[in-house]
Amino acid sequence: MLVETGRVCIKKCGRDAGDKAVITQVIGKGFVKIITQTRKKERKCNTAHLEFLNEKVDLKNKEDLKKIGITA
Repeated sequence: MLVETGRVCIKKCGRDAGDKAVITQVIGKGFVKIITQTRKKERKCNTAHLEFLNEKVDLKNKEDLKKIGITA
């Protein structure tokens, strides 16, 4: 399953295009909450605007988030 909590992806559209992002919550059909490298505030995003990677991180582990460039 690609859409899951902790999945690392790349934002394809919007202000954060090209940045790595992590899914923090699955809201429902086609929408998730994410945090990105430039904007740390959690916000809603359409899954069509994300390119999923084969990485998964633990959101509670700060070192995992730092490895992909996200500081909380």
